[in-house]
Amino acid sequence: MEENQEGTAEKFFKEFGKKMDQFAKELSEAGARAEVDLQNKFEEVKAAAQKFKTEAQNKERWKEVESSLKKAGEELENAIKAAFKKKQ
Repeated sequence: MEENQEGTAEKFFKEFGKKMDQFAKELSEAGARAEVDLQNKFEEVKAAAQKFKTEAQNKERWKEVESSLKKAGEELENAIKAAFKKKQ
């Protein structure tokens, strides 16, 4: 009877060891997938940040253009007023 109990314990630990090996393998695969997913998300965020930075710079550039055009319009308005100003 003791031999049967020892065989049962050995069988239990053998199966337990196989399950632990499988669990470790699955855990490693899940970690690798998670790492790839995180790397992809990081690249997406990095690209979005670069796009945002570019757009922000373009907006600043257009603000400069708008300001310059406004000044040019004011100068043109002053020149026209001066040209058509009635002599007193």
